[in-house]
Amino acid sequence: MSTPDKPDEEKWTIGRLLNWTSEYFKNQGIESPRLEAEVLLAHSRGCQRIMLYTAFEEIASEELRTKFRALVKRRTAGEPFAYLAGKREFFSLEFEVTPAVLIPRPETEQLVITVVDWVKKHNIVSPTIVDLGTGSGCIAVCLAKQLKSARITAVDVSAKALAVAQRNAARHKVDDRIEFVESDLFAKLPNTKFNVIVSNPPYIKTGELATLDTSVRDHEPRGALDGGIEGTAIIERIVNSAPERIAPGGLLAMEISPTIAERVTKLLDDSRLDKLPTLVDLQGHHRIAQATAPC
Repeated sequence: MSTPDKPDEEKWTIGRLLNWTSEYFKNQGIESPRLEAEVLLAHSRGCQRIMLYTAFEEIASEELRTKFRALVKRRTAGEPFAYLAGKREFFSLEFEVTPAVLIPRPETEQLVITVVDWVKKHNIVSPTIVDLGTGSGCIAVCLAKQLKSARITAVDVSAKALAVAQRNAARHKVDDRIEFVESDLFAKLPNTKFNVIVSNPPYIKTGELATLDTSVRDHEPRGALDGGIEGTAIIERIVNSAPERIAPGGLLAMEISPTIAERVTKLLDDSRLDKLPTLVDLQGHHRIAQATAPC
């Protein structure tokens, strides 16, 4: 069988490239072979995916085939699709992602919903929110979109991650309500209190990193994954600092792994916060740890 880098007498059209690559991805065990082939080809071509459907008979240039071939090789070598495409959908919005940030996951959408519901339930007109470890900014941006009067501080220790988050905020026109701060958690923040502290912190146990899928282990930022020996190194720091940083009656909400749920529950029980029930995800796993500050 001929390949995109070994052309035969038959011309490599856009349609032929898509068909060949879809089949190749399928044989490599990629879950959505046609979709990924289309997105990567559109990315290489510099067009929207829908534009490919009117270009099936167009002859692909050598330059296009070279760009596309490189992405196909990187994908089959295990590099995450989102990094190759340069984007990921989250909460029905499109976010830029780079290897400097964790790729947003669907389960994190529950964290956004939790905060939005809590703010509305308590009728907080102009909530102040801090997003610790903002990464791509997906949580901060979605909260700003859902809570039109919220003022949000997005914090990350990585300058590269903050740059991605700032671009995402500008893209979705909420950058005027989000302040970006390069800081190790609260270290460089003014001594103010927030209505909500929200975080998707690193929560994978160091010893479990080797068991992760290679696309995660070898490509996503370790600092956004590694939660220390018990998986709670960063969570403990957040919980210890939170009582001084949450306004009376305010909320702490964190995404966690089900494997550390019992330990996080104990941390909250032993803190100066009032623990709320841990929420479960669609699979029934403990996912969102919550607590409030005493009034």
